[in-house]
Amino acid sequence: MELFRAENVNKEFATVKALTDVNISVEEGCIFGLLGPNGAGKTTLIRIINQITAPDSGNLVFEGRSLHQKDIERIGYLPEERGLYKKMKIGEQAIYLAQLKGMGRSQAIKSLKQWFRKFEIEPWWDKKIEELSKGMQQKVQFITTVVHEPRLLIFDEPFSGFDPINANLIKQEILQLREKGATIIFSTHNMGSVEELCDHVALINKSKKILDGPVNKIRQQHKSNTFEVGYKGAYRNLVRGLGNNFSVLEHEEGKEGNSVTIRYLNGGSSNDLLSALLPEVEVTSFNEIIPSMNDVFISVVENSNNN
Repeated sequence: MELFRAENVNKEFATVKALTDVNISVEEGCIFGLLGPNGAGKTTLIRIINQITAPDSGNLVFEGRSLHQKDIERIGYLPEERGLYKKMKIGEQAIYLAQLKGMGRSQAIKSLKQWFRKFEIEPWWDKKIEELSKGMQQKVQFITTVVHEPRLLIFDEPFSGFDPINANLIKQEILQLREKGATIIFSTHNMGSVEELCDHVALINKSKKILDGPVNKIRQQHKSNTFEVGYKGAYRNLVRGLGNNFSVLEHEEGKEGNSVTIRYLNGGSSNDLLSALLPEVEVTSFNEIIPSMNDVFISVVENSNNN
């Protein structure tokens, strides 16, 4: 079931086109990766969803109807550029931000205390933001983003500023939030996190959407018929078996056996490759190389830039 949709969204700043007829559809309960190089238009789209700025044209649909100003209470937004009042006490600031999202004071205090205990920062409740390390400040801002239990969460580079341990903590919390029913739009340059967390991605480049689909499907679509094969036997026999249909990209010989990376030039299947190899050598391992999201990102953006 669809929770959010952007239809033909356009936005221009002076002479710069930020978004050009962008369409995305975010299914309820998924983690949706919004990807793109710096300056592609991602943050502009996120700011439009949060009603910080308005599109020049296009429609925004939330829960099957046009996005309304009141819906901001059902959205949580963690911007890439963090912003907390440095002279204000942490607890009071968190309560204030929770109340802006529609929570009553007593409800906000109860929920915030639970989150502060969970993140092991309860002793800092009466401290000022400027007394915290950057990582601790990030924890506070994450908590204020999710405390009102929004239907839609938008994270822009959520792991920025975190050490590996706390980055993993935030990663696990994001997964738990999805399990509890939240839908998440997730913008990052970390393609490893995309593979780990995202169900679906859209890639924007130079204001236009150039890729859209489930992560696994996209990786499959961009594979290049390349295989990694471990074998025992003579390399010349392997080459003889391959004939003209294959190209050897890498070859390595070792005491325990040999390995070779092969590209099937005519788009055949793994069974075709195995059939060519088995009469000539003993195959000890066989894997098709599926491109990472990082590989896909670079390839698709470069192709887009060259067209």
